[in-house]
Amino acid sequence: MTFDTDIFISGAGLAGMMLAARLSARGFSVIVCDPSTPPDGATVEGSDLRSTAYLEPSCRVLEEAGVWDALAPHATPLAALQVIDSDGWPPTERARRTFQPGDLGLDTFGRNIPNWRAHLSLMDVLKARENVDLRLGVGFSDLVTRDDAAFVTLTDGTRLRARLVIGADGRNSPVRAAAGIDVTTRRYGQKAFAFAVTHDLPHDDVSTEIYNSGGAFTTVPLVDHEGQPASAIVWMNAAERSRALAAAPAEDFAQVLNERSLGILGRMSPVSPIRSWPIITQTAHRVTARRTVILAEAAHVLPPIGAQGLNTSIADIAALSEVLGDDPGDAATLDRYARGRLRDMRLRAGAIDLFNRVCQSGHPAVQATRRAGLAAVHDIAPLRQRIMMAGMGGAA
Repeated sequence: MTFDTDIFISGAGLAGMMLAARLSARGFSVIVCDPSTPPDGATVEGSDLRSTAYLEPSCRVLEEAGVWDALAPHATPLAALQVIDSDGWPPTERARRTFQPGDLGLDTFGRNIPNWRAHLSLMDVLKARENVDLRLGVGFSDLVTRDDAAFVTLTDGTRLRARLVIGADGRNSPVRAAAGIDVTTRRYGQKAFAFAVTHDLPHDDVSTEIYNSGGAFTTVPLVDHEGQPASAIVWMNAAERSRALAAAPAEDFAQVLNERSLGILGRMSPVSPIRSWPIITQTAHRVTARRTVILAEAAHVLPPIGAQGLNTSIADIAALSEVLGDDPGDAATLDRYARGRLRDMRLRAGAIDLFNRVCQSGHPAVQATRRAGLAAVHDIAPLRQRIMMAGMGGAA
């Protein structure tokens, strides 16, 4: 039987491109399609203004995929994680702890890179690979599978025969729908803002999470912007408050921003457009079907806490690339992948779901419990190491 490609990937977001890079580095031929084309700058409509903290295990996967050298020039080290608990409005700090990578024998927890920059760098790498066919502006339309092959139809009418089809096409994955895989979705009535700021004080390569009712407020270090210290902000709020802030005059938004940040980096000033999206936890009931795999946000969507989102997706990529053999769509191979990933995916989603509910609560008893938990996790060394290892992708 003649195949157009070993592996077809629907979705050319960060996870889809990283997956294509890892699989092509292993020698598989790969076709990647996506109905959109990455914006070529931070200010272009549709650009992803979030940033990702690539934890050390993820950096190793990207090195193996042959893409880290392209990403590294845009990376800022994550030298420490600071966690602050606050309550009331304007917020009052109640507890602060700092977690150090040295506890895990590491120099840094990882590297932070703006998503839009990573996307463009990955696209350049894939365009140079002879065994990658990158088709942007063309989407997935239909899927028919047999025991020995998968047949894909694209939105431009092209038909392809592949050994394996992978859905890395987001929380509303068309591949997942075509494979008949259901999901469970939990909604929190929250939305998150993502944008970049400059600030008066240097961040010293420290990322900070500040808890208050409504959700976490996170600062992640970036390279300097026009000579000023800069950070990426992810700011969760109740959806109603997010809508009100989005509609507020710029000076009012800036005032609330600086109150919410507790002044930890001096005065902050937004220097990019402000994007927002709804917060959910979503998990697929299964991650494989005949000749089909779903991964990344097609399989799991997590609230933006603890850098778990894309790092969990990169763990999917590592696990899948390790098990694939001469016939990448072989049923026994896909079963091994599912057994290895489903448990971790569900445990991680459950932990982040619980943590987000605790973080968004304004109830005094819950906030007191949150502060006690922070103190215990940091101050009890064996517990601190276990939680930190779990956050880096190891077993708790």
